[in-house]
Amino acid sequence: MTTTTQHQGVTSEEKRVLSATLVGTAIEWYDFFIYAQAAALILGPLFFAGLASDAPALAEILSFATIGISFLFRPLGAMICGYMGDRYGRKIVLVLTLILMGAATTLIGLLPTYAQIGIWAPIILVILRILQGFSAGGEWGGAALMAVEHAPVHRRSFFGAFPQIGVPIGMLLATGTTLLITAIIGKEAYMEWGWRIPFLLSLVLIGVGVLIRRAVEESPVFEKLHERRKESSAPMRELFKNHFGTVMQTAFIFVANNAGGYLLIAFVIGYSQKVLGFPPITSMLMACAGATSWLIFTLLGGHLGDKWGRKRTFQVGYTILAIWAIPMWFLMDTKDPALFILALSVLAAGLGLSYGPQSALYAEMFPAKVRYSGVSVGYALGAILGGAFAPMIASAIMATYKQSYLIGVYLLCLTIISFTAVTMIKKDPQGIDLNK
Repeated sequence: MTTTTQHQGVTSEEKRVLSATLVGTAIEWYDFFIYAQAAALILGPLFFAGLASDAPALAEILSFATIGISFLFRPLGAMICGYMGDRYGRKIVLVLTLILMGAATTLIGLLPTYAQIGIWAPIILVILRILQGFSAGGEWGGAALMAVEHAPVHRRSFFGAFPQIGVPIGMLLATGTTLLITAIIGKEAYMEWGWRIPFLLSLVLIGVGVLIRRAVEESPVFEKLHERRKESSAPMRELFKNHFGTVMQTAFIFVANNAGGYLLIAFVIGYSQKVLGFPPITSMLMACAGATSWLIFTLLGGHLGDKWGRKRTFQVGYTILAIWAIPMWFLMDTKDPALFILALSVLAAGLGLSYGPQSALYAEMFPAKVRYSGVSVGYALGAILGGAFAPMIASAIMATYKQSYLIGVYLLCLTIISFTAVTMIKKDPQGIDLNK
C-alpha cells in the first residue's frame, strides 16, 4: 500500500457510511436498552406480579428472563438476515431490521399490563421481545460489514468501531431519556405511566435512522461479489459445512464481553437502587458515566486494533476484565457514588477494548460469500452464551447467596473462556483481502 493511500482523508461516502452505521446502531440499541432497563425497574411488577404475587424476587427474575428469551431468536434473525445480506446486499437488510425493531418497541409502549388484560400481557410482551431479538440478530452483522467493507485496509478496525460505539451511545440515549422523564414527572408518575414514553419515542428515532441509512451506497465488497458471479444459492449451508469451527470460535470470543455488557446495561441500575439504595437519578447518572467510559474505550479499541492488531487488543481488554471482575463488586458495595463510578468505568474499559476491534476481526475471519451470515450467526450465538441470561443469573445469585462478588466469579469464568478463544487464533487476519 502506498503512503499516499494510507494518508488519504475520509471520503464523503465513507463519512456517510460511518454516520449511518453509528446512528442506526445507536437507535437499534436504544430500543433494546430501554427494555433492559425497564426490566430491571418496572416490568416485573407490571407484567409478571400476577404470576408471582407472593415472590417479588421471582417476578424480577421472570422479567430478566424476557431479555434472555429474545436472545434465543437472535440466531434465527442472524441466519435469515445473513442469508438475505449475502444474497441481496447489506443495505436493504439494515433498513428492514431497523423498522422491525422500532415497530416492536413502539408496541411495547402501548401494551396493557397484567392488571388490565391478565395472562395475555406477558404473552404479548414475550412475542414482541422475540421480534426485537430477531431484528437485533440481523442488524449488527450488516452494520459492522458496511463499516469495515467501506474502510481503507489500514483503518478497518477504527471504522468498524463506529457501529460498536452505537451500543454505549444507545445506552446513554436510553438512560438519559429515562433520567429526563423521571426528573420532569417524578418517580411515581414514571412508574405508573411515564415508562411508556421512551418506548413510544423510538418511532421518531426510527424514521431518522431509515432516512440516513437509505442515503448510503451498497457495500463495495458485495458489489464486486455481485459483478463476479451470481450470489450463492445457499450461503448458510456452505457456512455450516465449511466454516462451523470459525462460527463457534467467534461465538466464544464474544461471550464475556456480552455478559459484562448486559450486567452494566440491565443489572447494575436495578442493583444500585434496590440493593444499595441509591436514588433513581443518582443510579442513572452513574450508569451514564459507565457508558461514557465504554464509548471512549471502544473507539480506542478500534484504533488500537489497527495499531496493535485485533488479537492483542482483545487480549488486553479481557485481561482488564478478568482482573476487575471480582474487585468491582466490593467497590460498588461501599455505596460511595465515586467508587461506584470507578467500578463501572474500569469494567467499561475492558469491555471497550474487547469490543472496538470486533467488527474488523469477525469480517476478516470469513470469506465474502458467507461473511454476513458468518459474523451475524457467530455474534448471535455469543450473545446467547454470554449476555442472554446474565442479568437473570446475576439476580438469581443475589437472591440465593446474597453475595455480589459471586457475580464477579461468574463473569471471570466467562472471561477465561473468551480470552482462550481469541488466543487460539493462530495468525491475526489483519489486512487480508476482503474480496475473497
